Amino acid sequence: MSSLVKILRATADPNRLRILLLLENEELSVAELQEILVMGQSTISTHLAQLRQAGLVEDRRIGKYSLYRLSADGRTGVFTGLLAEARGQIAEAASDAAVVRSVVRKRQDRMRSFFDEVAGRYGRNYVPGKSWKAMAETLLKLMPPMVIADLGAGEGAFSLLLAQRAVKVIAVDNSARMIEVGREQARKEAITNLEFRLGDMEELPIESASVDLAFFSQSLHHALHPERAVLEAARILRPGGRIAILDLVKHRVEEARELYADEWLGFAEAEIEAMLGAAGFAAVHTSVVHRESEPPHFQTLLAVADKVG
Repeated sequence: MSSLVKILRATADPNRLRILLLLENEELSVAELQEILVMGQSTISTHLAQLRQAGLVEDRRIGKYSLYRLSADGRTGVFTGLLAEARGQIAEAASDAAVVRSVVRKRQDRMRSFFDEVAGRYGRNYVPGKSWKAMAETLLKLMPPMVIADLGAGEGAFSLLLAQRAVKVIAVDNSARMIEVGREQARKEAITNLEFRLGDMEELPIESASVDLAFFSQSLHHALHPERAVLEAARILRPGGRIAILDLVKHRVEEARELYADEWLGFAEAEIEAMLGAAGFAAVHTSVVHRESEPPHFQTLLAVADKVG
């Protein structure tokens, strides 16, 4: 705690008390304090230096300037009581508070002006800290704990993410090598609620009515009979469980059959809706959620539906 003598000396000047009252609820720059108090920059800086020396204010650097605020000492019970008394005795206190609101609005207006300017373009280029991975991680953390089946999981990249929040994840794939790689990665990351099972999407090695969410992530187009895979997903789901399908929108890139071992060149929304309806799902919703910017402009379809209870 700063010495009482320093505090008394620092607060003896009415203008310094005005500054302290202004900084009680808002961080302000020297320029903003000038605008509010109608004083010169050097005068404001001198007052702030004395208040800092008394330990009553501190500053936070923002680019080329600093924002000032009350320090921890300036927020002690005894001192806040002194400020409350000063507020009733300083004639300018009420008008100062009104000007502060105007100054802060200007700062907000500058920020709003920036976003108005970039509206329609924001996010198309690089934005610090903004990424689809970060958004996906956030959504996964918000997901309720469930038993999830990742069908056609491959090496289990998505299964590993789902396991962060799920009660249990069962990752199924028909490639023994993929299963081996996935298990090894789970061991390395010490993930114990992820189980890899070798099996086919059309004959799942999972008990009936045992999972809450059945997920196909770019895997349904590898099934010989996708409608059977969807029926199997319905079988393993508990009543009220959900199915989610991410897959390609129907396209004409025949090379995908050789390049990616694709059995189907994606699906039309109507085809997915028909499969889900035939399997007894309700509340079916489909939408195109992504379109690649580079040729051949593959599009991604998302379908979600509920198993009737």
